[in-house]
Amino acid sequence: MTDRTFLDWPFFDDRHRTFAADLEAWADRTQAVHLHGDHDLDGDCRTILKALAEGGWLHNAVPDADGKLDVRTLCLTRETLARRSGLADFVFAMQGLGSGPISLFGTDEQKARWLPGVAAGKTIAAFALSEPDAGSDVAAMATSARRDGDHWVLDGTKTFISNGGLADRYTVFARTGEGAGAKGLSAFVVDADTPGFGIVERIPLMAPHPLATIRFTDCRIDADRMLGAPGEGFRIAMATLDVFRSTVAAAALGFSRRALDEAATRTTTRHLFGAPMSDLQMVQASIADMALRIDASALLIYRAAWLKDQGAPRVTREAAMAKLFATDEAQAVIDAAVQLFGGLGVVAGHPVERLYREIRALRIYEGASEVQKIVIARQVLAGMGGGR
Repeated sequence: MTDRTFLDWPFFDDRHRTFAADLEAWADRTQAVHLHGDHDLDGDCRTILKALAEGGWLHNAVPDADGKLDVRTLCLTRETLARRSGLADFVFAMQGLGSGPISLFGTDEQKARWLPGVAAGKTIAAFALSEPDAGSDVAAMATSARRDGDHWVLDGTKTFISNGGLADRYTVFARTGEGAGAKGLSAFVVDADTPGFGIVERIPLMAPHPLATIRFTDCRIDADRMLGAPGEGFRIAMATLDVFRSTVAAAALGFSRRALDEAATRTTTRHLFGAPMSDLQMVQASIADMALRIDASALLIYRAAWLKDQGAPRVTREAAMAKLFATDEAQAVIDAAVQLFGGLGVVAGHPVERLYREIRALRIYEGASEVQKIVIARQVLAGMGGGR
């Protein structure tokens, strides 16, 4: 019963509509994408990854034959998977984000060396940016990389790293010192079996996802594992987030759509005071608000994705708007669904209870809502000549 009329919007080509229908049918018949990691988190992640690989869907997490990432396809994939399972969405998303800097900034040799394993599900990817004292403030990063002959030597700690402890390969950002603050950062690719790399601790979350604190201690890697040039790390990180922030919003949209589906089914089948709940005007108002929030979110998301796919060099403002609005509004939609379910809505394991736990992290990772407001304001002011 999920609304699919948005696929008729002019943001999409026929290939996107075909893709969405094929993925929908595959997801309906594939049990793996309904796993939630409640009992065997790492095992469920690997099972989902295997299913996505066998279905051929992971190829959409890396550039196509023309070297392009189709952001609308990324968003459609995350939205579709998120309606089934936050963990299935997470597994797909991390293959894209973890290898995103390689896809966008790697040399042809680096892409050929590392991306096929991601697309085949043989390599689990991770994106290591955040630190204990440098989350939203990336320029405060302390992890260092020093040049030693034909090698770089990494030292430092990263935390809240998705796929930490599970990934085979990490894209890591470290300070190389070409300049102060953001100007002195660089990006590297580090294999999990590299001497000097270690897992400090796994971090349990309210909605199960593999997360960890990782550490580099005299971790020596070959010089050709740098992405881009020294000092380009901040630009690489921000450009990667420009692409994938829209997909975070799409995951939130998938959660929202599932919440509305559940609420609509509940209120039309449950009777209250001798009539379906959906006959009550207060219930109708709640359903209307949910639908409005969902459509407004979808418009912002697919505007940003379409614009990027049209060749826009940066979609910083549009992606930030989509991420901020869709994640915040999804929180409101899911909260309304829980309210309509009453006591059943807070029973552990119920679909809307799962959604309530899943959505909260999306308003924090890849730039918290407050950070997105700063990004949007700076973009607006810069366009008026009032920015720095």
